[in-house]
Amino acid sequence: MMATNRQTRSPAFTLIEVLVIVVVIGILASVAVPVVSGAQTDARTSSANNTAYGVRAAIASFRHRAVIEGTDPFPTAVELATVGTVLDREIGENPWTGLSTIRSASLAEAQARTVVSEDTFGWAYHVNNASDPPIAIFYANCTNPTTRTNPATGTKFSANEL
Repeated sequence: MMATNRQTRSPAFTLIEVLVIVVVIGILASVAVPVVSGAQTDARTSSANNTAYGVRAAIASFRHRAVIEGTDPFPTAVELATVGTVLDREIGENPWTGLSTIRSASLAEAQARTVVSEDTFGWAYHVNNASDPPIAIFYANCTNPTTRTNPATGTKFSANEL
């Protein structure tokens, strides 16, 4: 019988194997992090769009009823914030600021989508029922970048432009 000299290998990883695994995990993480952060911006953009469109639709519905009744066509800021007058529930939070408060904006501010007191107000609203024609503008009171693209310019909208 001939004795063989066998080396038994332990079930542990070598240093090279560990380094390869760490590099692969690093590459996967560098790919996944931007995708996840992009998804968060997509969700915020969608939420802000939905809230703004919902409020604007409620304002339009209010206007239709008001025109038939012969009253001021657009709700005041107080009426907009009062549950049951224009909206069935409280206005949703601005997803970038976490605030659902509404500030009154001047016509110049509303036309320029000016952001004021971003840490106090989530939304901005301008209404003037005395102008000809009456006007109402509702927008997000923040300038955070969104994932929605302006088809005219190809650039991304900021939150106050949605």
